[in-house]
Parts: sequence; structure tokens; C-alpha cells
Amino acid sequence: MTIEAKAAKEAVHDMLEAKIRTLESKFEALKAQAETRKTTAEIKAIAAIAARKIQLRQKFEELRSSGDGNWEHAKKHLESLVAKFEKAVKDIEAKVHTH
Repeated sequence: MTIEAKAAKEAVHDMLEAKIRTLESKFEALKAQAETRKTTAEIKAIAAIAARKIQLRQKFEELRSSGDGNWEHAKKHLESLVAKFEKAVKDIEAKVHTH
């Protein structure tokens, strides 16, 4: 693998990790708000996506350790999971702000 390819992969890793960390932070803040307000619907929604958060982190680690042959597939799968998690966080955010 060339130095340029390694640098490109690291840039993608860094970008995805930053996005994941931002989403995790939002998720944790929403979780705390829901728990404070004891809103059943919000707590249930958060519990439903908590597993996604774990899966997202696992897939990120898989991407980091994947070989050249699987890297592109792992990247696309992770990007899809990030998008789904982001949508779920935004949906909860909307619920929190409407209550």
C-alpha cells in the first residue's frame, strides 16, 4: 500500500471517528435529558438505538483493522450505519424538543 493510500484511509478513519464521537455525544445528552424527565417514549426510543451505538463502534474498529481487500466494503457499511444512527439521534432530538 502506498503512503498516499494509507494517508487517505487514515483521513477517512479520522473523519468517521469524529462524526461518530459527535453523534455519541448528542446521544448521551439526549439520553440524560430523557432520563431526567422520565419520559417513557424517549427512554424507549433511546434504548432502541443504544444497540446501534455499540454496533457502530464495533464496525468502526473493524474498519480500522480491515485489510485492503475488505476495507472499501467495510467503509461503505460503516457509513450506512453512521447515517442510520444519525437519523435515529435526530428523531429522538425532535421528540425531546417537542415535549
